[in-house]
Order: sequence, then C-alpha cells, then structure tokens
Amino acid sequence: MSDASETLPPIAILGAGSMGGAVLRGVVRSGLSSTVTVTNRTAGKAAELADLPGVTSVALATDPVGNTDAAASADLVLIGVKPAMVPDLLREIAPVLRPGTIVVSLAAGVTIATFASILGDDVSVLRSMPNTPALVGRAVTGLAAGPTVTVGDLATVRRLFETVGAVVEVPESQIDALSTISGSGPAYVFLLIEELTKAAVGKGFAETEARLMAEQTFIGAAALLDASGEDPAELRRRVTSPKGTTEKAIEVLQAARLDTVFAEATDAALARAKELAAGA
Repeated sequence: MSDASETLPPIAILGAGSMGGAVLRGVVRSGLSSTVTVTNRTAGKAAELADLPGVTSVALATDPVGNTDAAASADLVLIGVKPAMVPDLLREIAPVLRPGTIVVSLAAGVTIATFASILGDDVSVLRSMPNTPALVGRAVTGLAAGPTVTVGDLATVRRLFETVGAVVEVPESQIDALSTISGSGPAYVFLLIEELTKAAVGKGFAETEARLMAEQTFIGAAALLDASGEDPAELRRRVTSPKGTTEKAIEVLQAARLDTVFAEATDAALARAKELAAGA
C-alpha cells in the first residue's frame, strides 16, 4: 500500500494512445492513484483500457463531451493527442479547468508558451518527453516546467512519470536536445542490433541464431551496466583484453569515428526538431 503522501491526485489522460496508455499502465501498476479517466476517439481504443482497475475509459465517438468532463474532474491533465491537434483540444478544455490544475504535454514540439496562451496563468504547465521503453516501465522522461509550476507541482508530475522509469528535469530550452538522446535513442540501439545481426548472418549463422546472439548481447550488457553501477567505459575495458580479438574490433569501430557519427546524427535530429517546432 502506498503512503498517502505519495499518492497522485485525480488524473485525466486526453488521447491515451501508445505513450498515454503506457503512462496509464504505469500509474495503475503503482497503485498511486485510484481515479483516472482516459479518452480516445474510437470505441475500440477505449475498450482496450476499460478493464484496468480504477480507470474510466471514454470513447469520444459516443461521448462528444468526454474530454471536457474528464478535464473538469481532474487535478492532473495529460495531453496525449497529436501535436497538430493540441491547440483545438486546449481551447476545448480551457473553460472547465479549475485554478491550480496541472497540465502536462506529451506532444513533441508544442511549447509551454502555446499552452499558456490558451489556458492562461491559472494552471501549471509542463512539457514531458518520455521514450518508448515506458511500455515496459523503463523509460527516460524529460520534464520541463513552466513559470507558474510550483515545487509541489513538479514533485507530483515527477512521481507520475517515475511509475514508468527514470526522470530528468531540464529547462525547456533543452527538451528538444533531450529528445535526440533519450527520445530517439531506442531507435539507435535497435539499428545497432539490426546491423550486428546482419554481421552474424554474414558469418554463417541462421537468422534466428543471429538475432538471439545480437539481441541478448545488448539486453545482457544493459542489465550488467544497470546492476554493476560501473561506468560503461570501465566495463568496455574489462571485456577488451590487450592484443585480443575485442581490441581489434574496437579499433575498427573507433577508426570509424563513432563519436563524430553520433554527434552528427543527434545534431540532425535536433535541427529537425527545431523545424517541427517552427511548423516546417
């Protein structure tokens, strides 16, 4: 049983798609809130969440005022619709939000200023940037607080996202940069696994064997890093015996300037994030 001081207030998740649904499941698993209302456009999507304990799942197709009803009854409102849909949703719920409500954006590229211009100064606005491992409770979530957010508000939202993983607090100016590391990062890892699998196939292993070796090597290495608390460079050194086979492989990888490749890749992602924020 959670301590009362750790419980979360009534929550509404408007647009409980993949990420909103992942956060919902984290909250349900944690037991920190007994009152959560979620909305989705279709009855089918709403039905997928309806059996979760303590959750009221609303289909907007059959309940057109579902968003406003959910927002009116919540102290913590998550906005999970697509970025282009955010302004219209904010205009829809603005009249029913109580003063002091905490509103959290899950939408990439929509600024706190945009939220404040529609919702006014009576609510606290934060931007969040979770990544897809939220689906298995191992997310990294970036949080950026608006100017009216209190210490207590920030602590509440931090508790919310800690139900699906780790939380990093950053100024809004860094939220797009964070997205190029932790937000896009799972894709980089999956790409490396793909390429290592191809290398194994090229050495004569069957596809199933190649996938097993590549995937479980990444999973095992990450688990070792997590359990040991060691610096990854130190763990790499322990595997890299002088004049051994791993050393030769590392020399090739370092000669390919992976440091430059990752810097250029994340720079490209950041440039695109800025274009999207500007409406390009």
